[in-house]
Amino acid sequence: MHKSVVSRTARLGKLFFSMLYISSFTFGGGFVIATFMKKKFVDELHWIDEKEMLDITALAQSSPGAIAVNVAILVGWQVDGLLGMLLAVLGTIIPPMVTLSVISLFYAAFASNVYVAFALKGMQAGVAAVILDVVCGLGRNVLETHSPIYIGLMLLAFIASFVYDINVIFIILATTLFGIVRALLLDRKGGRL
Repeated sequence: MHKSVVSRTARLGKLFFSMLYISSFTFGGGFVIATFMKKKFVDELHWIDEKEMLDITALAQSSPGAIAVNVAILVGWQVDGLLGMLLAVLGTIIPPMVTLSVISLFYAAFASNVYVAFALKGMQAGVAAVILDVVCGLGRNVLETHSPIYIGLMLLAFIASFVYDINVIFIILATTLFGIVRALLLDRKGGRL
């Protein structure tokens, strides 16, 4: 077998099993899985750079559907095109499908089990810590731009959500519109605003 075929097969296998592993042991939703994907594909494997991962996370969050699947689609595409995307999504959806299938069979027993309730409470604390880590990392990246516009936008989005309880969808739409208008103005002014 040709070396490039072997290396592509190995990369695709690593992509699939990495996504399967991450999805199997991640509780708490898309932001948590995005953090683990960043650690795997940016920090460990160096298949994606940090800016690309931030862009992927932003696109995944602003697109309809589950964030974890959206991130898997974009990471898989970035790593190896259509086949990478399909394998990444498959690796991401198998664990929750199996887990939910088992839980649905034994739902009554799970719902009334005190040990399951305690385990879920413990997981909530862990998930909160991981989400806080994501928020701090993303916030640090915005602060490192030293851009008063982006820092102000981040603070306004936080205040809108936390203080005024504005729906996140409206915040995302407003910041997306801001980004589009800013890009158009930059283009019109020749790249500097």
